Amino acid sequence: MRPTRVMANLTVPDIDEARSFYVDYLGLAEVDLGLDWVARFQTDDGGSAIQLLTRDATAPADPQLSVAVGEDLEQAYEEARRRGYEIVYPLTIEPWGLRRFFVRAPDGTVINVSSHSDE
Repeated sequence: MRPTRVMANLTVPDIDEARSFYVDYLGLAEVDLGLDWVARFQTDDGGSAIQLLTRDATAPADPQLSVAVGEDLEQAYEEARRRGYEIVYPLTIEPWGLRRFFVRAPDGTVINVSSHSDE
């Protein structure tokens, strides 16, 4: 597996309330994801980003980390299963087009492993 992007996910009670801190104070640009439960904020060059979410819309848990893996998604899923890692949310194609699964790291961290259609 070769990650193409790694992003921290922070669970917040209200994205609208948090927005001014990340945009006005930290100077990050908001990326329009077209979803009301998750927002991404990034540096101008896109090299660093963070996501805020209120509650994952389809999965049974909120991930603390997102790792994009491009075309390696199915391979990453099978490798996680082979190693006996807990699959928190099975390989799924979401209504908004994202392909993903959630795996629990041995330390308990829930990781959203994904592949975007533009990768």
